[in-house]
Amino acid sequence: MNLNNIHNIYFIGIGGIGMSAIARYFNANGKQVSGYDKTKTDITDSLVDLGITVTFSDDINNLEDRYLNPETTLIVYTPAVPKNHAQLNYFLDNKFKVLKRSEILGLITENSFCLAVAGTHGKTTTTSILGHLLNECNVDLTAFLGGISENYNSNLILNGDKVSVVEADEFDRSFLTLSPDMACITSMDADHLDIYGDASELIKTFEAFTKKLKPNGKLFVKNGLPLQGITYGIEDNADYSAQNITIQNGAYVFDVKTPKTVLKQFKFNLPGRHNLSNALVALAMSLEYGLPQDQLVKALASYKGVKRRFTYQIKTDDLVFIDDYAHHPEEINAVHQAVREMYPKDKVVAVFQPHLFSRTQDFAQDFAKSLAQFDQVLLLDIYPAREMPIQGVTSDWLLGMIDNKNKKLVTKQTVVQYIKDSKAKIVLTIGAGDIGAEVSKIKKQLLNES
Repeated sequence: MNLNNIHNIYFIGIGGIGMSAIARYFNANGKQVSGYDKTKTDITDSLVDLGITVTFSDDINNLEDRYLNPETTLIVYTPAVPKNHAQLNYFLDNKFKVLKRSEILGLITENSFCLAVAGTHGKTTTTSILGHLLNECNVDLTAFLGGISENYNSNLILNGDKVSVVEADEFDRSFLTLSPDMACITSMDADHLDIYGDASELIKTFEAFTKKLKPNGKLFVKNGLPLQGITYGIEDNADYSAQNITIQNGAYVFDVKTPKTVLKQFKFNLPGRHNLSNALVALAMSLEYGLPQDQLVKALASYKGVKRRFTYQIKTDDLVFIDDYAHHPEEINAVHQAVREMYPKDKVVAVFQPHLFSRTQDFAQDFAKSLAQFDQVLLLDIYPAREMPIQGVTSDWLLGMIDNKNKKLVTKQTVVQYIKDSKAKIVLTIGAGDIGAEVSKIKKQLLNES
């Protein structure tokens, strides 16, 4: 498909974090962009501010005439959209060009030097660090991010088209549509078992992704993963290793051992060894791309993070409120490690909203263990996203498995009172559902603002 011949692009699920980045990209490149989403959000509001029309009804009659010509219109949809969606079926039945988000990303990036970030955890943070490093070093690039960068207040970095930086998403095997020049794999923990069935199938798909690299492409893998590539790790014998790590004024200061030398005194402001690992592989990819050390030192020090990735909402002497997207047991473990490293003596209350009935069922025991580590646990109902309920799989069922006396099932209406009653200095909200929309409300109430 020649994208130059496409004038109109309609997104089904335009408010999704990955979809909206592509919508921004095409809008900036002069295409007519419009789309549907189920609910109005800050993201859809920001798209409207750019002049993009967003509708919240899947009625075909809502579509502008320009989007009804299959010769000049491309339809992009997210796999999260239900199969009975009226607009999607109309476009399929009427022979429109209809592509998944991952397929259009493959088309956009195929003629650029593509750096892809894969892994069951860490994709968004690593991609945003990598995009920021390249941008600060004046690389001609476009970076599609799976979160809102604090540096750019956007999920798109647009500064040219010679290089592309993308998240390579394993959900629905989407990343197999990419053909990167460089790729990294941060982790391969079992997830999306509703798609894969078991962990071995997930690993096979990651192996298939490594074969999508262009000839002479470079693969970076976290040390210990069962894949061949350039390895990276924290304080170990990997090809790239973070060494001499100290914490100074809440930031990591460390050296990077490369296959050839040791580079001194990098500074990174995000807490948690998982985030340090993400920074390390972004540095490794940048160095292998050919960027100079002195510029990378400055660029990494100026990186601010991604919204909902260990994001400080309140940070005072008496109260710290942190919000994080963690929705898998390993991600919750990483958040726990980070908060204990930064606040080893303070009481921590964690508010968790499980995401998906299937994920909760598949990893119930692991969720129970990861949550039990906090001083107090407040559990919200499961966020269903694209799923129907599974009989017996509830937050109350999960709560019973958590080996912690200080635990409670709460609602969005009661959660703040329980947080206040806990007398905890450190408050965490964790989850990938609509808990993110509650954060500003919780913050206001904790600060006693109207």
